[in-house]
Amino acid sequence: MEITSAQLKELRDKTGISVMQCKKALEEAEGDMDKAVIILKKKRSEAAEKKSDRELGAGSIGAYVHNTNEVAAFVLLACETDFVSKNEEFVALAREIAMQVAATNPTYVSKDQVPAEVLKKAEEVFATELGDKPEEMRAKILEGKMASYFREQILMEQPFIKNPDTTIGEMISGAVQKFGENVSIAQISRISVK
Repeated sequence: MEITSAQLKELRDKTGISVMQCKKALEEAEGDMDKAVIILKKKRSEAAEKKSDRELGAGSIGAYVHNTNEVAAFVLLACETDFVSKNEEFVALAREIAMQVAATNPTYVSKDQVPAEVLKKAEEVFATELGDKPEEMRAKILEGKMASYFREQILMEQPFIKNPDTTIGEMISGAVQKFGENVSIAQISRISVK
């Protein structure tokens, strides 16, 4: 099947991913735009995983102050090079994440930051709610309750406030794919009057 430049442009506009990656995804999806988007999202996770151990030596600070001047947030979005840290889209991403932090006030950036004792206590509370559920279902139900409870507290697992179909973690993975280097939220800070 022949991939048209209009298809490439549409997929690139939707995803912001390079023309070459869009072309490969469209070829693999045999021209189906929805399948191509799914393929790119799948490859996004793979790309992020491959680059996750690279050293972060640059970054950009995103700042957001709510129009009431009562809430502000800062995010240090780290990357590997100054070239990426100065990119307009990278800087905009840092600001978008700062806005998310201002709006949602997460406690942790990622799941691995949640202390073991906090996980244990939450598990104990939810385990009492399982009551007479069959043993084979208990673990799955507990896992769902834990994920739901911590989703609000963990920035990377939160749905993005401007597009709830995408999580902050997916946005970071997308940045890794788009910029071709490791990208990570290194630090968050939020202050408010109340």
